[in-house]
Amino acid sequence: MPMLGLGTYQMEEYDECVEAVRQAIQMGYRHIDTAEGYDNETAVGDAVVEAEIGREDLFLATKVSPDNLDYDHVLTSAEESLERLGVDSVDLLYVHWPMGEYEPTDTMEAFAELRDEGLIEEIGVSNFTVELLEEAIEASEEPIFANQVEMHPLLPQTELRQFCAQDDVDVELVAYSPIARGDVSDVDELQEVADKHDATPQQISLAWLREKEVTAIPKATSEEHLRENWLSLGVELDDEDVEKIDSIEERERIVDPDEAPWNQ
Repeated sequence: MPMLGLGTYQMEEYDECVEAVRQAIQMGYRHIDTAEGYDNETAVGDAVVEAEIGREDLFLATKVSPDNLDYDHVLTSAEESLERLGVDSVDLLYVHWPMGEYEPTDTMEAFAELRDEGLIEEIGVSNFTVELLEEAIEASEEPIFANQVEMHPLLPQTELRQFCAQDDVDVELVAYSPIARGDVSDVDELQEVADKHDATPQQISLAWLREKEVTAIPKATSEEHLRENWLSLGVELDDEDVEKIDSIEERERIVDPDEAPWNQ
């Protein structure tokens, strides 16, 4: 899984989504993240065709919505996502939120069947706490490859990172909202590190996630922001930089619905 991808949340306008994904792929991005609930899988699939990239060269991920997480609905939902994307399989399929029809044994059994049938390469979950991830791992017949959560220097997810890094867990973390929707630009410590590297605070946030061995999927629609995020791959932080970022005391969670598991 490439450690920098393109998130497509809120890219609901067809032409904008097609153009952003096409530009990203042509720029070098090889990881595209979408979801059934984003209403843009068709646009993503069409962009992949327009970009003229071989399917084997692209890591493609999508998600099953909470109201489609019982056994039968997972199977139907996945097949419909593949049809909209215009592919035979996806590299990663996530449980989008642990709510709605989600039930660990029932849901994970369906995901395991999809993997057995070759419709998905890897199983993922999203917005899972440590407790929910433990429960899902125990219920799943197949390994859980990734947990996608909000993560950035203002929400470092320390407990979750430590849990996922354990040898007997070994779950990749994928960060959505990795630049806190631009709020990282207001953090003094990030600006100081950015000045040192002739970079932007957004690029520093992405580089910091990479140092933590976390995959980032920032959303961007303009060529300028796509390129800014892409060039973050050239930013190498030293131990002093990482320590300064780790010392940030401010905390902010952007995606925080009342029904989210951490609010129960």
